[in-house]
Formats: sequence, C-alpha cells, structure tokens
Amino acid sequence: MPGVTKMQCLLFRLVLITFVFLDSVDDVNAGITSRYAGNEWPAVDIPLDHEVFAVPEGHNAPQQVHITQGNYDGNAVIISWVTFGEPGFSEVQYGTSDKNYEFTAEGKMTNYTFYEYSSGYIHHVLLDDLKFDTKYYYKIGDGDSAREFWFQTPPMIGPDVPYKFGIIGDLGQTYNSLSTLEHYMESGAQSVLFLGDLSYADRYQYNDVGTRWDSWGRFIERSTAYQPWIWCAGNHEIEYMPYMNEVVPFKSFLYRYPTPHLASMSSSPMWYAIRRASAHIIVLSNYSPFGIFFSSTVHFTEVLAFDIHVRCIHGHRENTPWLIVLMHVPMYSSNEEHFMEGESMRAVFEEWFVNHKVDVIFAGHVHAYERSYRISNIRYDVSSGERYPAPDESAPIYITVGDGGNSEGLAGRFRYPQPNYSAFREASYGHSTLEIMNRTHAFYHWNRNDEGKKVPTDSFVLHNQYWPSNVQESKLRKHNLSVLGRIASE
Repeated sequence: MPGVTKMQCLLFRLVLITFVFLDSVDDVNAGITSRYAGNEWPAVDIPLDHEVFAVPEGHNAPQQVHITQGNYDGNAVIISWVTFGEPGFSEVQYGTSDKNYEFTAEGKMTNYTFYEYSSGYIHHVLLDDLKFDTKYYYKIGDGDSAREFWFQTPPMIGPDVPYKFGIIGDLGQTYNSLSTLEHYMESGAQSVLFLGDLSYADRYQYNDVGTRWDSWGRFIERSTAYQPWIWCAGNHEIEYMPYMNEVVPFKSFLYRYPTPHLASMSSSPMWYAIRRASAHIIVLSNYSPFGIFFSSTVHFTEVLAFDIHVRCIHGHRENTPWLIVLMHVPMYSSNEEHFMEGESMRAVFEEWFVNHKVDVIFAGHVHAYERSYRISNIRYDVSSGERYPAPDESAPIYITVGDGGNSEGLAGRFRYPQPNYSAFREASYGHSTLEIMNRTHAFYHWNRNDEGKKVPTDSFVLHNQYWPSNVQESKLRKHNLSVLGRIASE
C-alpha cells in the first residue's frame, strides 16, 4: 500500500490479532439485544389433515416411532411406537445390515385413558449390548404394515471423542415448529437434547388432548425414529386438569416417553443422568421436589449435588470432560416472561454447579433465545455478600433455547437495561447445536428461523471447564508468534 511502511502494516496486523483474541473473551459490559424482527408464521397449530401428521399406510401400522438412550453409557436404545387397531407384538428385529435382522428384542405394551380418550397400544422395547459407533437397522410391525428404520450408536466413551448435539425446546406443532425441525435435521447433529414442552397438547380440552399427543408423535417421527432424543419435561407436560378429573401430573408424558433413569439409579424418570461420547449429561425436573438436605426419603433431585460430586471428584471427567445440565426453567434470564421462576432451583444448586465447574446449562420455557456470560450469585445471602451476579470463571454458561415453535408465540419483552450477565438475546424461533471437538473445545451455534431459512446468528467457542486452559493458551501463543514471525519476514 502506498505510503504505508512494513512496520505500520505489522502494527496493524498486531492490533487485528489482538482484537480477534479479545473478541473471544467474554466482556460483561458488552451484552447485545438483537433488534431483528422477522415475519414468522402465526403461532397456531398445523391442521390435523396436514401431511406432516399423516398416518402410515397399512393395517395396524406402527406410528409415532421414537428412540431414546437406553442405558448410562449409550450402547443401548429404547424404541417406542404406537399401534391403534390391535396390540400386535412389542418386538423389534434388528441388525447391522439393511434388511438382514440378526437379532430380536421383546419389550412391553401399555396404554392409558385421558378423560374419554383412549390411547393406542404403546410399545417400549430395549435394545442393549449394542456395539458402539455402529449403524443398526430395525424393523417393527407385522406383514405388509411393518416399517423399517435405522439409527447410529455413539462412539465409545472417551475424553476426545467428537460428537454433535442438537438443542431444541418448547417445540409444539406449528409451522414455526416445522421450520425448526427441518432446519435441525439439516444440521448434521447426532442426537437432540430436548428441554421440555413437547406437544402443547394441554392447550386443548377433553379428547383433543390425546389427539394432539398423537399428532405430535407423528410430526417428530421424521427425526426421532432415526436418532435418540434425550427428554426433559416442562410445565406443559404436567396436564393437571381437575375439570376433566385428570389430576395425575405428567400422565401422558410418562406413558409415552421413557427415559433411562434406572441406569443412573434415579427413583423417577423425571430426572436422570447419562454419558454420551465425551459428555456427561444431567437432566433435572423443575416441577419435582428438590432441596439440599439428605434423609432416608430423599429424592434423586435432592442428591444431584452428590451425583455431581461423586462423578467429578472420582475421575469421571477424565473420560467425559463435558458436564452439561438440562432443565426447563432458566436460572438466569432477562426476559419479562417467567422472570426469576428458576430462582428456587438456583438457590439450591448453583453453588454445586460452580464448585464442580459445569460447562453449560441449557433451559427452555421462555420463548426466546438468550446466552449469558460465566457468572454466579453464590456470594450473596440474606445478611451479607454481593447482591448482584458477578463474573465467575468457574461458573457455567446459561443458555435459553425456548424458541422451538409452540402455539403461544414469542416472548418479545426483554428487561431494560440489559443486565450485565446477559451476553446476547433475541426473540426469534430457532434451534442450537453444540459440536464437541475434543476435551478442551466445542463449537456452539444458535440458528434463527428467518422466513423459512436457517440463519446462523449467535456462535462462540466453548472452552471446557475441567481441563486446564494453560495448555491451549500456550499453543495459542506459539501460533501467534509463528504468525508474527511470518509477517515480519515479509
């Protein structure tokens, strides 16, 4: 460039490198509120005669097929489906070659009523002792009505095993929900971490509640039949409806969507833990008893802290360094909708999350997107301490992904001024992915639904909390020095 010396060019590149480096560091004074306002589709459910809810052809054909992880380490799956004409057999044929089914597994069948609605015959079959990192083909149903699918088991547990998760919450069955689901299926992710509020069937009454559970099962089958969705329950699964004489919480959810809770010694399918690839995932329930005191009648949620303690202190993070927590209600949110609803759980568990360096906590509930900095509020009590959340390098990042689609619409009213703990927020529909690369780094992306298109909107590199950062910093310094050396020699 005319008039610019090599030294000036070098200084400019130094400044640029410094800016890029600093830009990767959380600045608690630089929160962003997106002003994006898209033309999303109306927040109304898709009509039942739409093709996305089509019933598969054939007498008693299996429908609403979905799989979830079946044990603690990932080499098992639970396959579930529904038949309506007659019970049929709770049997899965499977193998590692297409249409060559070497093995057969048998499970159980159940059903339930909700008001005057009678569910179909719900089948759950466990396939265990599977090979890691293997594609399996499976067949369910009888004769001409049989259906065939496949799934891929995760790699064997290990600290540097790469794996890509999708994160979806508050999905529902609207056209916005369909956009989210289609965009997720293009992401290349291998499993979904689902943050609660599945079908939104509780927005209906009487027999329509069960009907909308059935439609949602057919709606998501395009993904759930081929890869496991890890379930977390939300408030829309409670379905406490005394005017219909329905007072058993989570009835539909528990009949339809099993979890591998027994594998992690949980007393309830509402809360459990799994390991998958290089991640240890803890699923919590905001709508179940929890506390910090131990007794002979203690619930699993109450011993979450003990679970984290045992698995972290006794070397489990040597094998699964990524510690991820799922819940429905966010502990940190700056949206007016549901503001501070997660405060009781934060007061109980935040100190454990910080002390054991949880990497990231995903939540839904608020129908918007928001990401926090690493902050905590554990130094405050009723008599002393800091009143406001403060930067804390040991704290997790809190991410709200309650923007799947749903029929209640977006939560567009954020609190102002933007709190110091809030890094980025936007009221749009979308989904996230977390791509674990190795024991130290993962790539995170939030993708907005923009008039039917997927638009990458928020992203960052997530650094693992357990493994020391000085190794990566040393490599970064060496890399920057080599870049500067090349620049100086030009």
